[in-house]
Amino acid sequence: MPIADSDGTSLYYERHGSGPTILFVHGSGGHHAAWWQQVAVLREEFTVVTMDLRGFGNSDAPVRPHSSKPEFDGRDFSGDVVAVLDQEDLTDVMLVGQSIGSVAALRAALLRPARVASVVLGHSLGGISHPELKELAAADRAEAVKLPVIDRLLTGRFQRERADLTFLFQQMGTFNVAKMADLRNLDTDGPSLRDLQDSGVKVAFLAGEKDAVLSVKTVTRAHELLPGSHLEIVQDAPHSMYWEAPEKYNQAVARLRRTLTAPKEAA
Repeated sequence: MPIADSDGTSLYYERHGSGPTILFVHGSGGHHAAWWQQVAVLREEFTVVTMDLRGFGNSDAPVRPHSSKPEFDGRDFSGDVVAVLDQEDLTDVMLVGQSIGSVAALRAALLRPARVASVVLGHSLGGISHPELKELAAADRAEAVKLPVIDRLLTGRFQRERADLTFLFQQMGTFNVAKMADLRNLDTDGPSLRDLQDSGVKVAFLAGEKDAVLSVKTVTRAHELLPGSHLEIVQDAPHSMYWEAPEKYNQAVARLRRTLTAPKEAA
């Protein structure tokens, strides 16, 4: 069982296939197994790495001194991604984040620009620090919280037609110790647009037309503000596109992996 050490916390990860590397970073209700529909397809062309952030899936959860309760700081998640990159000695990697996982992925890329060639911010702005983007994202969240959680993530049609996969989707989060309430510091002190430009890491925004959490308008504006970034909008796709529309999602990820090439100098 592959294990990486992140500042004393043991992290579980898996490596499948061969070829250019894609490392997936899950969201708040996921873990390594959430990518089952991606691994089975993409490993035929790529090296696919999945992992459990601290407190998720098979990874350990750090605890407070003199306490039995887990303690989480979202800012530590980027170090978890870095630990896996270093453990496997990966280079020319495309990090693909899902929702909050995009924040950890982007920060990890800035910490290891010699290992990471590109980052795909899936259904997220990656914690980018910019006043206009923060305002737009806050407005999107204000609308999203009016909906039941499941309706923010999956379309009503999918829930009706695939009750089995909807149930499995909801069960995924029951394997995690970490909860949304533990992730408050996730996007604190995020990188600026200038930080991203100076890093040399290619950034792509991957959005779903029917994302109820982050609107296409907001993601498009982020793309406009970040010179050299890529924008991929998938029609009829919700926030959890990887789960509900895996064929479209896999095609988008594979296309980005083939095209987001950035020759890098050693740091």
